[in-house]
Amino acid sequence: MSILNNIHNYYESLVIECLSELTEGQAHEDDFLIDVVCVALNHLPPRYIRHEVDMIYYLSPVEAQEMRDKIKSATKDAMAYVEEARQRE
Repeated sequence: MSILNNIHNYYESLVIECLSELTEGQAHEDDFLIDVVCVALNHLPPRYIRHEVDMIYYLSPVEAQEMRDKIKSATKDAMAYVEEARQRE
């Protein structure tokens, strides 16, 4: 087993969750959603962890809220960026 299988970026699932909330009830192609996730993640600092609980345990409520705010902002900006880029094509 590769040790890299045990490491992931904490923001990945949170960005996907945020995008799901922002696009609820809307139809989007998978390529659009994937592009948005990639752009959003590239605008957030990497937070590599082994277990979700590792991150949750060490975050204060204020830090957790700041993180959620940054994720929402990065995801909204990424959606606008990808939509604009697709319109230019």
